[in-house]
Amino acid sequence: MAAPASIAASPQGETRTIRQRLRGGDPVAHLLTMLVAGTVLLLTVLLVYQLWIQSADARHAFGFGFLWSMDWDPNAGKFGALPFVYGTLVTSALALLISVPLGVGAAIFLAELAPPRWSSVLTFLVELLAAVPSVIYGLLAIFTLVPMVRDWLGPALEDTLGFLPWFKGPIYGVGVMTAALILAVMTFPYIISISREALLSVPREQREAALAVGATKWESTWDAVVPFARLGILGSVFLSLARALGETMAVTMVIGNDPKIAASLLAPGYTIASVIANEFTEATGKLHLSALILLGLVLFLITMILNAAARLLIVATTRPGAAK
Repeated sequence: MAAPASIAASPQGETRTIRQRLRGGDPVAHLLTMLVAGTVLLLTVLLVYQLWIQSADARHAFGFGFLWSMDWDPNAGKFGALPFVYGTLVTSALALLISVPLGVGAAIFLAELAPPRWSSVLTFLVELLAAVPSVIYGLLAIFTLVPMVRDWLGPALEDTLGFLPWFKGPIYGVGVMTAALILAVMTFPYIISISREALLSVPREQREAALAVGATKWESTWDAVVPFARLGILGSVFLSLARALGETMAVTMVIGNDPKIAASLLAPGYTIASVIANEFTEATGKLHLSALILLGLVLFLITMILNAAARLLIVATTRPGAAK
């Protein structure tokens, strides 16, 4: 009789266990967080699906030739993405070339070398800069960067580096260089903030160990702290790259909006985000609208490819035995 009683009591014990687990919240929390995480994948799939479907006319009309065609003439029904891809990549790369050394240097100063009072005040100002709307940066660029490039920076570059094709030709003030400069200003706060947090998260023992073997303050910072925080610094760079690739208003206001590829960085250009912002509301033809949506899909793919490359770079640098 003891065996049947234990068997009969087993389901009740299992029921109590399930109730206790539900009361503890683990299964519910697991389900809810899984659903929330799944929305990220769902939104990404829906976004790509909508871009793919809505760009069907342009894909069927131009195929892969859309990516390397340089023609953009809505009146003639000719559309090509190459000038916009070129403008997007060049302005973003040039912006990071300017902002990364300055941003990382500023982060090192704020995290390691600045007096605490200065560090707090300057960090607060950096966070304010990150919150400024892009259209304000665009206005700032129109009234400051455009005259500066036209009257001072452009002529100086042409006089000293004019033998290079990147600094030849007429100087209008608006152009790829000006757009890259304002993008550098806009990405600067992101690099500083995230890199500073990565540097501050380095254990104090890392610094003390370097100082204990006779390193100076700068040597301990550069040789011990910065390599330890390199993943956070790389993360700030790629986050800033994503911001630069998708920036619209500020770039649209100063890049010149010319759908041509020019060798000179001082010449006007165009980006994918800018042409979509400028022409989407005016696109009356079905093919024109489809081409703009296809440009959005191209921008999305560029962002995905660069982010995947960033992840691979991070994985490569975190392998055992990887160089620090």
